[in-house]
Amino acid sequence: MKVYHGSYTEIDVIDLSFCETGKDFGRGFYVTKLREQAAYWAKKKGSRKGKSGFVTEYDFDEFFLERSDMIKALHFEDYNEEWLDFVVLNRKNKSKSQVHDYDIVEGPVADDKIATEVDKYIEGIISKEQFLSHLIHRPSHQICLCTMQSLQALSQQKGKIDIAIYDIGDKVVQSLMTDYDWNELEATDRYYTSNTYTQLAKESTEFYKKHWQEIYDLLKQELK
Repeated sequence: MKVYHGSYTEIDVIDLSFCETGKDFGRGFYVTKLREQAAYWAKKKGSRKGKSGFVTEYDFDEFFLERSDMIKALHFEDYNEEWLDFVVLNRKNKSKSQVHDYDIVEGPVADDKIATEVDKYIEGIISKEQFLSHLIHRPSHQICLCTMQSLQALSQQKGKIDIAIYDIGDKVVQSLMTDYDWNELEATDRYYTSNTYTQLAKESTEFYKKHWQEIYDLLKQELK
């Protein structure tokens, strides 16, 4: 399905290290299937930077969620007590570490008005029952991609450069599994969190023009 991310600028490379904690579903890269919602956030974030904002479109592979051997996912159908408890858990977290171990979390958004009610609940001004009774069920949707593995479910329309990067990555991950006796999850995580991959993903470096073995040699040097 098509999903969207609203920001003050176009996103070329997703870097989870730039993501903030204290959000609804924790630290991660957020997208939504509602373009108007992404446009709202783009305008809001853009105004803070003196810009108009930008909506980046992606394809989200829903079949990826069926890979229970790779992905741990949590889904909230609507606003409810379980959703509230989870949002409060994440919003109260001010540390750099995640407070849950899910790769992907999907559910409704605590927008500005609802976020205010969440804060009142956290501060003890209103009870959980009062919060739930005040909820206005309006269309909202968000997916939080919390780990490098989860980002594999997300893709922009692939051009020649994207395909070259993908092909290199596939060969490198297979080589890591063979040479280091790592499973697919560990090899994938080591590769996609490496500085070598960050440089490869930047079109300006033209690393995508190199033979995959050159990229792998760079990665092995980094791993040392």
